[in-house]
Amino acid sequence: MNKPLNRREFLQQGGAGALGLALFPGVVRKVAPSDRLRIAHIGVGGMGNNHLKWFAGLPEVDIVALCDVDQDHLNGSLKTLAELRPGTKAVGYGDFRRILDRPDVDAVTCATPDHWHAQVAILAFQAGKDVYGEKPLSYDVKEGQAMLKNLSRHGRVFQLGTQIHAGDNYHRVAEIIQSGAIGNVHTVRLWKTGLPPELGPARPQNPPPTLDWDMWLGPAPYAAYTPQRCHFTYRYFLDYSGGIFQDFWCHIADIVYWSIRPKGLKTISARGEAPTGIADAPRWIDVDYAFDGLNLHWTSQPPPVPGAANRGIGAYFEGEKGTLLCDYQTLEVTINGQTMTDLPDIPRTLVRSPGHQQNFVNAVKSRVQPESNLEYARQMTLPMHLGLLSYRLGRTLHWNAEKEKFVGDREAKRLLFREYRRKWDLVS
Repeated sequence: MNKPLNRREFLQQGGAGALGLALFPGVVRKVAPSDRLRIAHIGVGGMGNNHLKWFAGLPEVDIVALCDVDQDHLNGSLKTLAELRPGTKAVGYGDFRRILDRPDVDAVTCATPDHWHAQVAILAFQAGKDVYGEKPLSYDVKEGQAMLKNLSRHGRVFQLGTQIHAGDNYHRVAEIIQSGAIGNVHTVRLWKTGLPPELGPARPQNPPPTLDWDMWLGPAPYAAYTPQRCHFTYRYFLDYSGGIFQDFWCHIADIVYWSIRPKGLKTISARGEAPTGIADAPRWIDVDYAFDGLNLHWTSQPPPVPGAANRGIGAYFEGEKGTLLCDYQTLEVTINGQTMTDLPDIPRTLVRSPGHQQNFVNAVKSRVQPESNLEYARQMTLPMHLGLLSYRLGRTLHWNAEKEKFVGDREAKRLLFREYRRKWDLVS
């Protein structure tokens, strides 16, 4: 395989259009309200196909390109798109940089494995594209910082793929808590049940001829191809993701950050169990977080609070006047011993979403950041990264929230960023 080009080399060979965007980042193309939005999808496996179907269902969107390092995935998704949009002229690519070089692409969606999210987004911002990025936001803390810096520098729009954020239930939970109905919230309990699959021993082999394994690994450390490391089960390897904890954190922590915006994180203390077999992301993990005026607890089993036992995922807010229990679709408020599914006297104060993908399209046209924007998503994602670091190091970590640095812990500091594999460091 030829040595991958870094972004500067790629643009130098890619034509004047992309070069102009790189040299003049202040020139931001704005889509007129009457224009159709031209979108390309990067990573079209399981979730990527959902992206494809969602955006194909929006009449003002044209899907102009698809990309995947697995030719089988790409061919299958091109066929799906042809069924959804007969007559489509969308082109397929194996290298996402070919999409970023196209001046006719307004925005991209990214549903690659987690360890590629940040570089794809940063390069897209630099190329003048807006981004709808799948969760989690980034692989580590410093990637999130770099994403925000580049988004601001290049005047781009970003939406994190937390589709549950758009639902009415989360809007209502936020309204009730922000109204003060349960008083000042001092404790929140989050949980997600379930165990990862047993992946067994490694089975190293040659990668399928349809898969560019070296590019799939990209910035992650090199590893011999084994089927368990690739596609869906990649998430159970710390080289690429963080297991069930990383997969679900943002979906339920989202309602905490929306409702009360925790500030002043001070300590992170995780415990858990390593899996058997080839995987190394935690089999289960519990994390205690101490913020200014708030204790937040993540557990891998429902906490011993009323109503939690039969919910696979949930949030339980404990306030001075009452409690609120919720999951994706339901909520229960308990005040003075009375449990209710709503508080009708509390007005609807939050504008409802037109739909998560439509919200992104509207934001691209208006140049106003969407609901799950990058600044918000980064703050909400950061504790998840720190929880995994506490698990990996096996000790309580102390955090300076203002400076976003660990206190007196050089080893932990080094883990805030993983150096990219040199040939796939495309943003340095």
